[in-house]
Amino acid sequence: MKKAAGLFRSLMRTSIKSARQGVAVNKLMTAMLTPTVKPAPPKRKVRAKPAASSAKPVRSTARPAPAPSSITTAPGKWLTSHVESANGHRMSFWLYLPHNIPDEAAAQGLPLIVMLHGCQQTATQFAQGTRMNQWAERKGYVVLYPQQLVSNHAQRCWKWYDRATQEGGGDVPTIVAMIDKVAGAYAIDRSRVYVAGISAGAGMANIVALNHPHLFAAVGLHSGPAFGAGHSTMGALGVMRHGAGLRADLAVQEVLARHGRFPGMPTILIAGEGDSVVRPINLVQLARQGLALNGLAPDAPAKITHKAQGSNARHNAHRIDDFYDGRKLLLRVARIDALDHAWSGGDPALKFNAKAGPDATRMMLEFFAKQRRT
Repeated sequence: MKKAAGLFRSLMRTSIKSARQGVAVNKLMTAMLTPTVKPAPPKRKVRAKPAASSAKPVRSTARPAPAPSSITTAPGKWLTSHVESANGHRMSFWLYLPHNIPDEAAAQGLPLIVMLHGCQQTATQFAQGTRMNQWAERKGYVVLYPQQLVSNHAQRCWKWYDRATQEGGGDVPTIVAMIDKVAGAYAIDRSRVYVAGISAGAGMANIVALNHPHLFAAVGLHSGPAFGAGHSTMGALGVMRHGAGLRADLAVQEVLARHGRFPGMPTILIAGEGDSVVRPINLVQLARQGLALNGLAPDAPAKITHKAQGSNARHNAHRIDDFYDGRKLLLRVARIDALDHAWSGGDPALKFNAKAGPDATRMMLEFFAKQRRT
């Protein structure tokens, strides 16, 4: 029996129920079904000040932004700006520019990571919870944090389940416009642009990457839904509980047909086997979708690169399966035994973050470092 097939069956058998997780499910259901609120009256415009940067600012409208102390512990610049969304509203984003710039980045430009928050989160909360700025400082990455408008969704959920969004509409052009704005203002290495997210943010990150595959070198999905299904709020809840069904394979075929020569999309998947909000069947189907998108066979053998057992309080037992094309790592699947719907190794002071590792931020950066779009 092939190892990949064994991985999929093992994942499908896993479903841990608890009262605490049941509360989380109910909360997210409420968020998904809450009607969109009316947009608040526009705030008085504030003149933006140009930001100084060692990364060659060009006509930047970003300005210094206040941030929680756990964000400002990273010594780089923490800026905020905005772009006009498709519906004419201003969608804000936050930007971290590292103080530490490796020699290679100084010559070739800095890699960029786009981080998409989940429901009931803000961009700054996501930055704090994942500790991405601290890791980006160590590794020399620029990090872009778009923030969903409450006028688009009352709980700031990205509409990953919307058919038009899945086909490249909705908030997709707005996020791409943010990337273009940052890349035009700072020295960004366009061969090393990555996108990642959690939950609804993971669903949106996947959609942006699959609609603009030449823009991104890799994608990182934490606790995300399978791609290509839903198409309504009730349909979204069905995907979260039961996966995408037949749409899991059909949606990938549509992507491949739409792009002609699809360049592949290296992907890292991270999820908890105790997640009862976005249940483990989604990881199964995302892994199968990742194999197809990267031109690998459904029964491609996996290399188990890490398997932690035991009850270390700092780290949950977990398993990582890697799928290669020759020597090129294209798909990494990390399943974490005791994790519920939360960022692994995050800041537990914020919702949707689990103190116990492995550290998902570090895992994503290690995977991204192996990927470059040529």
